[in-house]
Amino acid sequence: MQWYLKVLQNYVGFQGRARRTEYWMFVLFSMIATFIISLIDGLVGLTPILTYLYSLAVLLPSLAVIARRLHDTGRTGWWILIGLIPLVGSIILIVFLCQDSQPAENKYGKNPKL
Repeated sequence: MQWYLKVLQNYVGFQGRARRTEYWMFVLFSMIATFIISLIDGLVGLTPILTYLYSLAVLLPSLAVIARRLHDTGRTGWWILIGLIPLVGSIILIVFLCQDSQPAENKYGKNPKL
């Protein structure tokens, strides 16, 4: 839960680097929250307004943590845009997000593992 809160506290921080743990734990807790909110929306029987509001609320933190994760692998945050290419772009982006950190300091900052 601390990783999720860490990303939310750094709401629009696109600078720096993010470890794999930070990114994937944020994704996990975000998916769990989305599932729970969707269940609540379904039980209430209204349009999925809560799900839409939650998705909108975590949009910028999600983009920011993806950019920081890409920085950690030595890539610019603009690589997020490759995800707009159907299927292939998403696969390439997932591969980038799964790669290990650059071991030393890079132009985006110090290695967060150290």
